[in-house]
Amino acid sequence: MGGRTGDPGAAPGDRIPEAHLTYALEREPTRTPQHHPMTPMTRDLVGVDAVAAHLDDPPLRIVDVRWYLNRPGDGRRAFEAGHIPGALYLDIDGDLAAPPAGADGGRHPLPDPGAFERRLAAAGIGDEDFVVAYDDAGGWVASRLWWMLDDLGHRDVAVLDGGIGAWTAAGRPLTTAVRVAAPASLHLRGRWTRTIERAELRRRLGSVVLIDARAGARYRGETEPIDPVPGHIPTARSAPTDGNLTPDGHFCDPDALHARFRELGAAGDADVATYCGSGVSATHNALAMRLAGLRDPILYAGSWSDWSSAGEPAATGAEPGEAPGP
Repeated sequence: MGGRTGDPGAAPGDRIPEAHLTYALEREPTRTPQHHPMTPMTRDLVGVDAVAAHLDDPPLRIVDVRWYLNRPGDGRRAFEAGHIPGALYLDIDGDLAAPPAGADGGRHPLPDPGAFERRLAAAGIGDEDFVVAYDDAGGWVASRLWWMLDDLGHRDVAVLDGGIGAWTAAGRPLTTAVRVAAPASLHLRGRWTRTIERAELRRRLGSVVLIDARAGARYRGETEPIDPVPGHIPTARSAPTDGNLTPDGHFCDPDALHARFRELGAAGDADVATYCGSGVSATHNALAMRLAGLRDPILYAGSWSDWSSAGEPAATGAEPGEAPGP
């Protein structure tokens, strides 16, 4: 993908809102961009054929991040039963999140960037590697790793379009052999840049376009399998991740994605914040907006698990609801 500077979703000449200026200035690459063979083919999303064609290239690091709600360990067991050749496994709970800190911060807090850098380096992911993440859930788990690396300045990272299902549907093999990579040298930025905390989000409700990536039934408050309160953050608009996908589990084309987010009110000048249950599937909407050519949204990493545990106001039903008073 090479290096990208400035706001990746803004067309030349577009005004960058004040809230994005710091982020835009910090998008300078942390290293000299590498030009991997895959680079001209993809930006943030890569297809099965491109990965298969470069499967034996040394810079390619494939990462299996399959994970299942309320089923700890099942993602790793799925990996051990069969995965894309050369893939390594990273777990949402153990590798891509910090341990929960009680009711504050949600179920999957972002880890300290330095700890995350060390964990990936120990797994064999380095500065010169092209990282491709995949799952079996339409990309909403894989997009968490994509978002984290992208936000910390690693330019060569993408999600496998269609995940492991597209891989096997194309007749590509799986393996149970586990690749053990030597520790690598990885240098990431020292802080997260496109995030918003609960207090700031509450203050900005009504002025920021807030989108909720959870299934419609959870948004409406009809069911809540894990968090203490059903419903959604007042003013949030329902934007389930499956709306970014075609019936066969691939991402919709950029025009269709742009139309979707325009209908949600997320394609204008206002800042957009994305959330979900615990800050994982929310990154799927961030990837979809990137593919649509829109400005990157802000991630509320604590998401509904943080908001509901803190006793903040909740709205139910199909409508966004009104911003609460001071």
